[in-house]
Amino acid sequence: MGFGLNNKLVLDVFSTAAMRARFDDTAMLQGWLETERGLAVAQGELGIIPEEAARVIAANCDAKLYDLAALAGEILETGHPLVPVIRSLIRKSGEAGRFAHWGATTQDIVDTGAVLQCREGLRLVAADIRLVLDQLLPVARKYRDQPMAGRTHFQHASPVTFGKKVAIWIDDLTAALKRVEAVEAELTGQFAGAVGTLAALRGRGPETRDRMCSVLGLKSAEVPWHTTRGRFRDISNALLEYAAAAERIGIEITLLMATELQEAGEPISDKHVGSSTMPQKRNPHTSEFMITGARMMRGEAAPLIAHSAHSFEREMTCWAIEWVALPQMFCLASGIGQNLIHITDGLVVSPENMERVLALTNGQIMAESAMMRLADALGHEGAHEVMYECANISSREGRNLGDVLLADRRVTEHLSPEAIAAAMDPAAYLGDSGIIVDAAVAAAEKAMKR
Repeated sequence: MGFGLNNKLVLDVFSTAAMRARFDDTAMLQGWLETERGLAVAQGELGIIPEEAARVIAANCDAKLYDLAALAGEILETGHPLVPVIRSLIRKSGEAGRFAHWGATTQDIVDTGAVLQCREGLRLVAADIRLVLDQLLPVARKYRDQPMAGRTHFQHASPVTFGKKVAIWIDDLTAALKRVEAVEAELTGQFAGAVGTLAALRGRGPETRDRMCSVLGLKSAEVPWHTTRGRFRDISNALLEYAAAAERIGIEITLLMATELQEAGEPISDKHVGSSTMPQKRNPHTSEFMITGARMMRGEAAPLIAHSAHSFEREMTCWAIEWVALPQMFCLASGIGQNLIHITDGLVVSPENMERVLALTNGQIMAESAMMRLADALGHEGAHEVMYECANISSREGRNLGDVLLADRRVTEHLSPEAIAAAMDPAAYLGDSGIIVDAAVAAAEKAMKR
């Protein structure tokens, strides 16, 4: 299990060294050996194999003791991913080696080893999300009541607050954190034997399985999951939801950084170069890399979903997909995390530009506000019709909507100048934005205390 991107020039743009180390050749081998160690320890404690043999086998379950290049050559030669490792473990363990891999099958070891790797990966992802939330919570609080243009279909709609926008990000990331940590809590070992019956252990299979999983700190499954791979798809789905949350933040940052808006943006250092030919450019490269990583992750997940039906008791075609797809997804998730951490650590926010942008439509962004006040007298549709006509006049003549309303008898018959002025104030039409911020912040803080 390793990250397939070979171009080292951009390797750290889309992944991190820390995550790659959890899924490199050494980590993969150590996952297998750790499972063999857990099996031997469990069987030694239960008296299924001699305790001294178990100690010797466990002592040789260290990847540093093995020649990775030699193992790779033997795997290619035998066409089998694990047998060369088992043979090496047996040789290193001497007489005790005859008790290694007792009653297990290859998929037991490879699956459980992968689960152990995923556990480390999930913990790194969760740590990234927690750090991002730590950085976003103060932003949400600070800009809780800062008005800005709300947009639907890329058009000005009604005012929101920047705090409310960040609250949506926080809510999505909080949900992602819960998914990641829930999946980690349910990680389950695999020990079922050749065809899932544990017949080789002559009635002692269940206790071996349970004890092995306990030694490894994993849950134990009474029903074998050699061919039911929902557990790995759950991991994949948790990573995908995290990527989707990050992608949405990245897209929003790139839009808010547009030259015409510049309401918020990622931090730009003095060494940042936006373009090789246009010196003035301040491109949102970090956000764009993050978006790219999220989209590549969906590509890695596609085979796991499309080829999820394993045949009979076991087979390789669907199973082997996981060996490539899951490590790739974790590595991409780490790249997303480092980019998101960078963005949120120095997020640039411009209340001045938010105020400027709010005024771009000559007050038309307040049309709903005025309409709902007028609706008390004319009903919703009647008020909508009047406001629609007034908004068209504002657009056509370049006049402020408030001035148009003051000149329209259908409006002034029911709304005083003071009421119209109040209806045109963005800060007075923010609804429950503040409550939404408070709720998202409280929920995130609660999730992070677990």
